[in-house]
Amino acid sequence: MCGITGKLSFRGADVAASDIERMNSAIAHRGPDGTGIYLSPDHKVGLGHQRLSIVDLSPLGAQPMRYVDRYEIVFNGEIYNFQEEKKLLKKMGYRFNSHTDTEVILALYDAYKEDCVQHLRGMFAFAIYDEQEDVLFCARDRVGQKPLKYFYSDSVFIFASELKAILTQSEYPKAIDHDTVTQMLVLQYVPGDCTGFSGIKKLLPGHSIIINRKTGSYSIKRYWDISYGDTLNYSENTWKEKVLGKLRSAVHEQMMGDVPVGAMLSGGLDSSLIVALMAEHTTSPIQTFSVGFTGQQTSELPFANRIAQQFRTSHHQIYISPASVETLPELVRIMEEPFADHGALPTLLMSRKIAEHVKVALNGDGGDENFAGYDRYTTYRMSEILQVFAPLLAPGKDMLPQSSMFDKARRFISSLSLDGARRYLEYVSYISSRDISYPENDSIQKSWDSYPGGDTLSRLLSVDFHTYLPGALLPKVDMTAMAASLEGRSPFLDHEFLELTAAMPSNLKMRGLHNRKYLLKEIAQNYLPHEIIYRKKQGFSVPLNAWFQDDLYNYAQSLLLASSARINLFLSKEYTTATLQGHKTVPTKGRQVWAMLMVELWLREYFP
Repeated sequence: MCGITGKLSFRGADVAASDIERMNSAIAHRGPDGTGIYLSPDHKVGLGHQRLSIVDLSPLGAQPMRYVDRYEIVFNGEIYNFQEEKKLLKKMGYRFNSHTDTEVILALYDAYKEDCVQHLRGMFAFAIYDEQEDVLFCARDRVGQKPLKYFYSDSVFIFASELKAILTQSEYPKAIDHDTVTQMLVLQYVPGDCTGFSGIKKLLPGHSIIINRKTGSYSIKRYWDISYGDTLNYSENTWKEKVLGKLRSAVHEQMMGDVPVGAMLSGGLDSSLIVALMAEHTTSPIQTFSVGFTGQQTSELPFANRIAQQFRTSHHQIYISPASVETLPELVRIMEEPFADHGALPTLLMSRKIAEHVKVALNGDGGDENFAGYDRYTTYRMSEILQVFAPLLAPGKDMLPQSSMFDKARRFISSLSLDGARRYLEYVSYISSRDISYPENDSIQKSWDSYPGGDTLSRLLSVDFHTYLPGALLPKVDMTAMAASLEGRSPFLDHEFLELTAAMPSNLKMRGLHNRKYLLKEIAQNYLPHEIIYRKKQGFSVPLNAWFQDDLYNYAQSLLLASSARINLFLSKEYTTATLQGHKTVPTKGRQVWAMLMVELWLREYFP
């Protein structure tokens, strides 16, 4: 796990070592174990690297890494099958100087050029410069676990793991992407290839880009995508065997490394099953980590403790109180894009705790996307049944009492008059798309329309896979963990595992309206207690409604209602005031206040 940077000059000024040094310095937290720079002989190309040593801790693993006196690479991530690929390459006549996966990527590129990505199993973002052809090849892993952001103009191409590095370069004219920030207020994250900064893009998951320095041109190619709805007709028992076998293999592979590996343990089904499978592959106690919140009526800590005791892990707990909001401006700087998934705060604080003990931690991310774990899947199915009653229910929604539960009921009733993507959007948003100048053809609509057909659940899973997963869940984990110099790994997001579960019939993911994650629960019965498997999903989130009282409420109010408030660029003063006052009267709008506060802090940080 590392940080990478680079710059190509098409015409005009040379790339200076100081350019790359500034970029590296901006993302030094991603790799505190070493720094490196490459400049091409003509000084038109520069590459930078910050190293977090996990595989081959020797100097031979340092980057940028040169190969056959032609290629230079900077690489962020882990390739779990590099030993198998290395054996095949040796049979083809390739020789290696290190024990790193980085050198294997270089050999694969020499052998297969841009098709090298088809041979990689893991999480990655890398750039390879070919001195002979004067081209740069960049690629990002299939799911989007590792970030790659870039800026292109007629004179320069700049890329980095984090856009903080791009902001250090004078060629980038910093400006707000207003449409993207509008979408973020509704979705709580920045969708698609946008970043919130005009001109800075994300290379999408499963894509590669080739830049020809001589011509100043580039081309982007999708090399992988997932297909839902094309089911395989196995028996239920066969599906259990295949899913468990593939997940067990992914866990084992992701425990690789020359440093200790731990696990994030919430006490939920997904992370608990990962810990159970990790325990099959080690005789040493696994380091596990959990988080709890003050002001939360129910806690997951007892469930995490139950799993820790069962598998005899070395367990650590961290408690977060409202005082932790002192880290909010820092959190905004870390996330760099406007971002309002409130799970980022506990993830950051827990990552710091974990990094005191291990450099790598496995997690349960991806279980909900694979096996239909979110409430919205049930809600959408219910809406299909009840939509004929929309005219009867609509008049009564405004008569419901003010509470979190009835807020959800109001939104559900409102959604019955909507179709497709707009109905889905109503379930995943807290600031309604109807209360803001929301673009019609947004990323959700595009993803919804691109689904080729099939059952509703498969369409919902496809939309989440292409929008929420790479836009919210994965940046939250990568950016907060790397801020603490910690590598997070997600066995549920192994691409071969994803391909398998995508071909699973929907009735094995969700039985009826409420039995979500059906097959995973069946598998887990051989490992976990009943109360872990079948307890209500709680989620990894801050108790915002309780926290937005007193000091935190006053802090938000002082920023959002100030005459200099930047949120007024996107929301009316009346809406902001009504939301704050409404929450003060009946504390049910914590997520709306959080989203507005995050955007306000982001604007003050990056566009003062």
